[in-house]
Amino acid sequence: MFSTNLLKNEEKAVFALRSIYQKYGYTPFKMSKFEEYDLYVRNKDFLVSDSVITFTGMNGKLLALKPDVTLSIVKNTKDIPDTVQKVYYNENVYRVSPSTHEFREIMQTGLECIGNIDDYNIFEVLMLAAKSLEAISDSFVLDLSHIGIVSAMIDAVGCDRETGKAIINCIGEKNQSGIEKICAEKLLPEDACRKLVALVGTYGKIGKVLPELEAICDTDELKSALSQLKNICNLLVASGIEDKINIDFSIATDMRYYNGVVFQGFVENVPTGVLSGGQYDNLMKKMGRKSGAIGFAVYLDTLERLNLTQKKYDVDTVLIYDENSRPEDIARVVNEITSTGNNVMAQRSVPDSIRYRQLLKLNGKGVEILENND
Repeated sequence: MFSTNLLKNEEKAVFALRSIYQKYGYTPFKMSKFEEYDLYVRNKDFLVSDSVITFTGMNGKLLALKPDVTLSIVKNTKDIPDTVQKVYYNENVYRVSPSTHEFREIMQTGLECIGNIDDYNIFEVLMLAAKSLEAISDSFVLDLSHIGIVSAMIDAVGCDRETGKAIINCIGEKNQSGIEKICAEKLLPEDACRKLVALVGTYGKIGKVLPELEAICDTDELKSALSQLKNICNLLVASGIEDKINIDFSIATDMRYYNGVVFQGFVENVPTGVLSGGQYDNLMKKMGRKSGAIGFAVYLDTLERLNLTQKKYDVDTVLIYDENSRPEDIARVVNEITSTGNNVMAQRSVPDSIRYRQLLKLNGKGVEILENND
């Protein structure tokens, strides 16, 4: 019988997540390992990194090993009126590692919900994001923001694009004094700046944050965005996962691509986010699509950092045999050991640096126990 105990953390996660997504009607989506490079050039700001591995195809076109999955899914799906397409994927992407600064093949899984998106679809994706984190670790948190609220507040100060970027950076850093300094230098409206400063300080559980937002969301645009956020939060509360949800407007992302709800997921003992997602209707429009969309990705490479209990042994049993041992006898003993659920390594001598529970030797009289570390 196949045992998941033999799998790496990220491989175990793939099995668990695939089962979760299928349970909610998401179907697998397969794609090529590469796309035309032009797809990534046109949407380079959407990518985690602008470094892309390229090569020339047989027809002379410049191709690229895909650094992103969402762009490929959008490119290869169609607008279908009054329909929502729900897909999940398990794909490798090729990106520069922040730690080694070299290209790395990264296993990534996630889902996309594309089409006539409504508040239920948004809630469902958030709920599946929470379930994904729970499948990885019991100790997790999902941080939730709403780009509509952030963008409406920035619009209210009437600043230029560069100043807006500076404000967004301050929001991402939770830098209230930075926003105050920008507003003072640019002579921006005091009331609008006050709300921005208050927004940066707004963080915590749903029950705490929503009343605070009510006090500063007083325009039609802000009220509309807050109304959607409240509807989704009510669904999250009803589902019983509100204790794992934080509202946090420091989740900074590119407003040219994203709109509405954006979110990030964290698990204990991993210093970076393991999950990221949001609504990307603006990306859909940029790519000539009429549909809306929301999705997320789980970065499986980060699970290597989980501070899990290290296995005491690399293998349960090492079986030593010599040139006089018959292959059929070796096979019989190996089969007897594996049939009990244990794993075994058959070797002529003990490999260096292998940690084993039991060391056996096959000789003419049968099997001799040389070591037993139980």
